Amino acid sequence: MTLTSQTQPTGTGTAAAAPTRHTNSFWQSVGLVAGREIGTKLRDKAFLFSTVFFLLLTVASTVLPAMLSGGPSSVAVVGSEAAEVLDRAGLEVRTVADEQAARDLVLSEDVDSAVVVGPNGVRVLALDEAPSDVVGALSTAPPVELLAPNAVDPVVRLLVPLVFGMVFFFTSITFGIQIAQSVTEEKQTRIVEILVATVPVRALLAGKVIAASALAIGQIVLIAIAAVVGMTVTDSGAIMDQLAPAIGWFIPFFLVGFVLLAAIWAVTGALVSRQEDIGSVSMPVQLLVLVPFFAVIFGSDNNSLMTVLSYVPFSAPTAMPVRLFLGEAAGWEPVLALLLLLGAAVAVLLFAARLYEGSLLRTNGRTTLAAAWRNRGN
Repeated sequence: MTLTSQTQPTGTGTAAAAPTRHTNSFWQSVGLVAGREIGTKLRDKAFLFSTVFFLLLTVASTVLPAMLSGGPSSVAVVGSEAAEVLDRAGLEVRTVADEQAARDLVLSEDVDSAVVVGPNGVRVLALDEAPSDVVGALSTAPPVELLAPNAVDPVVRLLVPLVFGMVFFFTSITFGIQIAQSVTEEKQTRIVEILVATVPVRALLAGKVIAASALAIGQIVLIAIAAVVGMTVTDSGAIMDQLAPAIGWFIPFFLVGFVLLAAIWAVTGALVSRQEDIGSVSMPVQLLVLVPFFAVIFGSDNNSLMTVLSYVPFSAPTAMPVRLFLGEAAGWEPVLALLLLLGAAVAVLLFAARLYEGSLLRTNGRTTLAAAWRNRGN
């Protein structure tokens, strides 16, 4: 067991603190803080409700479209040859004895349409609208050559950047604001003075960032699992095969990008002494998330712009997975982009740690970045 002594500066606007004794190692202190934050969050009904809500929304968005679209059309058939053709087309086929039986089923709406094969050829019976799927199945199609067989559906191409962007944007903003509010609340209630007497200031920062990151990545993993299960149930195998590599890369990109932003949000909360002042200092942080979000959404068709965005720390967590989904990124690019993002996260963490130390015990109102940098603990 180690014993250290640390004195915080008592300059202008700084709350005087008694010499602190840290009886735990740094990582033991980080574990204590992280455990406390996670335990508090898991007991928070709002957090649990939001997690369940996002899971239900994910399942609904993958399952409901298939359910609402209905099953295959049902068709009554007179004649075995037509029945085989329609069955191969994936339609629900009911073989009947004669034309009158087929007409009765259509009139009673027990089937969507009927096909009658007789001396005069093939006729299709329907109630009030020509069944295009039945007509298409009976027609002789010319040979088709696909020039871009792996092309992404335009609707899916629009939705994927939106989904990745919204997940990263809303998760980082929601958890980020909660981190800032937690830090400010501890300052406002003076609990922070008790905390720093027990654990080092940097361990307090690390514990908060690790706890928030663990909870956020837990939510993302659950959402990803729900999406995969939903697409499996609805037999959306083609889309899932395209999305799988992008989702696999999105998780580590999200984790590193979130850690970077979480550290900034913690500093944001440490710079003020009242909950009411968080809004005045959080706007630049929100813009760091908001601007890349819109850049990826509206620039997803611009390959040059997306290439640049996939290497910028604040947009890489969404831009690179989108490029991977669209097949526009080489195999080495996500590795390089992730390493650059990791380096940026480490640099921001070191910078944020110094600002956090210099502002956490200053309780006279808003602390400037310059003052926080000068007045860090020794």
